[in-house]
Amino acid sequence: MAKNLVIVESPAKAKTIEKYLGRDFTVLSSIGHIRSIAKKTKTGTPPIDIKNNFATTYEVDQDKKKTITALKKATKTADQVWLATDEDREGEAIAWHLCEVLGLDPITTNRIVFHEITKSAIEEAIKTPRTVDMKLVAAQQARQILDRLVGFELSPVVWQKVPGGKSAGRVQSPAVRLLVEREREIQKFEASFTFKVTAEFMHGGELVKAELPDRFETETEARAFLESLKDATFTVSNVTKTPGTRNPGAPFTTSTLQQEANSKLGFGARATMSSAQKLYQDGKITYMRTDSVNLSGQAIAAAKSFITTEFGEEYSQVRQFKTKSASAQEAHEAIRPTDMTLKKGSSNDYDQKLYDLIRNRALASQMAPAKLEKTTVTIVISTEGKIFEAHFEAKGEVIIFPGFLKVYGSGKKDPDILPAMASGDRLDLQNVLAKQTFTRPPARYSEGSLVKKLEELGIGRPSTYATIIATIQARDYAVKGDGEGEEREVITYTFSPQSSSRQDVTREIIKEKTGSDKGKLVPTGVGQMISDFLTDHFEQVVDYGFTADVEQDFDKIATGALARNVMLEKFYQPFHKLIENSGDIDRSQVAQATQVGIDPESGKPIFARFGRFGPMLQLGDTEDKENKPQFAPMPAGARIETVTLEQALKAFELPRLVGQTDEGKDIKANIGRFGPYIQVDKLFVSIKPLDPHDITLDQALELYAAKLKSEAEKNITDFGDGLKVLNGRYGPYITDGKKNAKIPKDVKPEKITHEKAKKLLDEAPATKGRFARRGAVTTKKSAAKQVTAKRKTTPKKK
Repeated sequence: MAKNLVIVESPAKAKTIEKYLGRDFTVLSSIGHIRSIAKKTKTGTPPIDIKNNFATTYEVDQDKKKTITALKKATKTADQVWLATDEDREGEAIAWHLCEVLGLDPITTNRIVFHEITKSAIEEAIKTPRTVDMKLVAAQQARQILDRLVGFELSPVVWQKVPGGKSAGRVQSPAVRLLVEREREIQKFEASFTFKVTAEFMHGGELVKAELPDRFETETEARAFLESLKDATFTVSNVTKTPGTRNPGAPFTTSTLQQEANSKLGFGARATMSSAQKLYQDGKITYMRTDSVNLSGQAIAAAKSFITTEFGEEYSQVRQFKTKSASAQEAHEAIRPTDMTLKKGSSNDYDQKLYDLIRNRALASQMAPAKLEKTTVTIVISTEGKIFEAHFEAKGEVIIFPGFLKVYGSGKKDPDILPAMASGDRLDLQNVLAKQTFTRPPARYSEGSLVKKLEELGIGRPSTYATIIATIQARDYAVKGDGEGEEREVITYTFSPQSSSRQDVTREIIKEKTGSDKGKLVPTGVGQMISDFLTDHFEQVVDYGFTADVEQDFDKIATGALARNVMLEKFYQPFHKLIENSGDIDRSQVAQATQVGIDPESGKPIFARFGRFGPMLQLGDTEDKENKPQFAPMPAGARIETVTLEQALKAFELPRLVGQTDEGKDIKANIGRFGPYIQVDKLFVSIKPLDPHDITLDQALELYAAKLKSEAEKNITDFGDGLKVLNGRYGPYITDGKKNAKIPKDVKPEKITHEKAKKLLDEAPATKGRFARRGAVTTKKSAAKQVTAKRKTTPKKK
């Protein structure tokens, strides 16, 4: 082992760093976090001891024990240990945990940080080591402890009180609330319309597009205007040219990178951060978690040199952007390439696209503004010498000097360039269109726009945005929309004086799509319900201002301006009182049923409500003791708030008898927890994406035959009493339908006898139940009361 041991958190980072250090250095990786807050302690005390100043018990993650053993061995033989984890709070916490586990003194152990993995940066860090910053560690601990307390105490309440609720989080819950509030705005939105009038003219053989600045409120007005143009002449009355400039944006922060990658490349927040991390670990870009827009003097000089050589002196303009956020603390510099001249950042196309975006944005920030000339042409309308009050306007833009647009932000569509025109020029009308144009509801959030909103509100930090968005989707509180929208009829009037029927104004109804949610984050019914539940009973958790204040408190802890335990107690005391009082919340009031209508055949009411597995329909009243209600799954695309009586009645047509197999067995189509399916005897076959209402017998038979073939291939031996030897995903196994047993590698599955199979099954360990795996509450006492019982003693004030 070399004299010096450098410990980083990523194997890829270790590989890159090792290239820059000599033989005296060995670089090993912790592979991320090595410890987390324990689930339970050997002494029986809580992992987070509220009564003892939030003393926290940590445990080494099960999958990191081999890593720790290897690091301990390397530490004992090294003369000097260097902790080179990331320079943010998470990295500082990992460094502290390494000290604790490896027996290193955080006061004396060398801690080095760098915001780019280059030879010069690594060598400079080695020259100027520091020690573990316990203020940063305390800030990370405060965040982790607070998140664990909220999850530990609030999630059981959610399981008990909210049907389909999986968890609640300190930061994820306000994010869900944002989505829900936007969805409610969209649902309440009432569209109005006007008629927009556009025209095309010819001037000297060139096309000129123009628009009427004013819009018409009614169809009658729009048609009358087009009728009035039959004998009109069109003359240029004024040409206005206005010089303008466009300045580049600042180089990327974590937030703006996620927004722009989502907008320009279609990357999700998590995919963006994963790609950026690879580029950072390969030494191609600076650290990817940052609030700062600053560039180092060295980076600015490198950009200036490249821009001057590549484009010319006139394209260079040195700028130093100032970070707006007062709490910016995650790093010292914006995201930029480590080598401004390097065009190839990765052999992976996906990562290369992100590298190009980062590099071009950084270069553009040091380039001259684009110089533009905007032209507005006013076109007056006259008939027999009478000038109309209304007029057309043609607008165009000419780029006089591209400046930074050479590398970034030129856009997909080139601006309209108008032909040379002068006052008094006559234009020939080619056609004019009056189109019904509807007002648009607020747009649903994309991943990028949600990140922007969270940043504006001060919720979360650069390192947490991707996790927040991934968590709310994993919990099924929001889904990524894929709908193209619904068709809507749109009225248009056209007039083309050059056509054979030049005197006619033609009315036509066209169809266009509206309401597309493709790529947008749409809150689910469970997401809406849990957001309402938390807003009603735990407003502190979803309050935007309060959540932002907590983030600022973390920043104060990081600078030493606020004590960790003081901050934790300020949050925990009022929060825990809400938990104590949560036992009185009526579950039936949380998921109230909405009456959709009355079934015309039975006269019974139909309700839309939440069940154990999500939204569903109910025919009949639960208070009717003689006749039990019937249930049906919610139709695809429908929601509790929007499902119609027609959709509900169709849902109760299931299960539907599709036909029979060749053996005379009934084939029934239905929708279940996991989607649409057909059933033959006890065999269930998924029919996604087909609809159980209209699947044909031929389609059903084809899917049934494919399933039988698959089952035959899976079935090795069927002993006829429920005991089977099957081929599974992870190899052959024995099952009786309730319990499974692995088959030893030295035993051939097809040679297993009934007696041997029974013996292996009896010897196999019992299968853990679903609730045991989830750690769900199994006693009659509510989750809220269990939490209260554990924490009856009020925490001591510091």
